Amino acid sequence: MKTTITQLFLRIAISISFLSAVGDRLGYWGKPGELNVSWGNWENFLAYSNSLNSFFSPSYGQVLALLATLSEITLAVMLLIGFKIKHSAIASGILLTLFAVAMSLSIGIKVSFDYSVWIGVSACFLLSGITYYPYSLDSYWAKKRK
Repeated sequence: MKTTITQLFLRIAISISFLSAVGDRLGYWGKPGELNVSWGNWENFLAYSNSLNSFFSPSYGQVLALLATLSEITLAVMLLIGFKIKHSAIASGILLTLFAVAMSLSIGIKVSFDYSVWIGVSACFLLSGITYYPYSLDSYWAKKRK
């Protein structure tokens, strides 16, 4: 099966999903309470993140929220430019799995399905199983080595 366009679409979709969520928590999608805005600012995101990670103290929760955000930015950029795609996809899948498990334990498993988190997890692990990634730095550097 030819996966040239499929892998590119998966990379773009996962990256945009991560960057969209980061943009929301930084207020780029609008103010809190506006249409299609989940958080609208860091404080609202932090409260939400702490509610999902209620088994940790709020100060540790703040660190988790920051680490998740930095991870999402880093992984999104790596997937977009096609750098270490297999590793980036696996790391993205692990990050989303941790999010889905925390969400399931704190709010209930139904919510993780309603927000399609498990589909994101599956997409990441599916991407990691593809062996050839055209339109990427990985592909460019592999050609340069030959």
